[in-house]
Amino acid sequence: MTIDVKTASGAGKRARSKAANRRAILDAGRRVFARIGFEATTVRDIIRETDLAAGTFYNYFKSKEEVFEAIAEDSTHRFRHMLKDVRASARTAHDYMHDAYHAYFSFIAEENRQALSEGAPHMALIGVRVDTPEMLAVAAEIRSDLERILSADTSSNIDIEFLTAAAIGTAREMGEIMLLRRPVDVEGATEFASRMLMAGVKELAAK
Repeated sequence: MTIDVKTASGAGKRARSKAANRRAILDAGRRVFARIGFEATTVRDIIRETDLAAGTFYNYFKSKEEVFEAIAEDSTHRFRHMLKDVRASARTAHDYMHDAYHAYFSFIAEENRQALSEGAPHMALIGVRVDTPEMLAVAAEIRSDLERILSADTSSNIDIEFLTAAAIGTAREMGEIMLLRRPVDVEGATEFASRMLMAGVKELAAK
């Protein structure tokens, strides 16, 4: 079988160009959403933030909503790897809660580091907010983790579905508040969230 080197090289360049264009749109979307907010943002605002033509944008996305969801999906995918490391190292429920919250709060702080340094007033997209398939998969993994680790801690009578919702909801709401404070206190948010949730777990387990 003969491989046309020029054809292969051309295909590789096109793939790299498509990936670079998509990344440029997502990066521009992050900046614009942070600067003026999701509701005020238009597709034209995102395009102006890039060096791309309007037609190029529509080769990748149909709307700002699709850009928003793609950013969330991308962020969730990267956070999922961090959660995998937490899962591998946690030995107790407390370890898991603490390390998972720390991973999440650290992640969203880093995701918004540039926007915060530039004084962006809108934290419209903090990283892992949209209920995409990737986010639903993360929620399922957290539920499985909690079920496994709490059964080892003899807390099997706790409603895992409620606990999972509480854990994720706490992370989301506290994450938004944390990003509005100065300085952004990852450690403080981690301690508060993990201690609060573990106190609730201990209370429920005692019943």
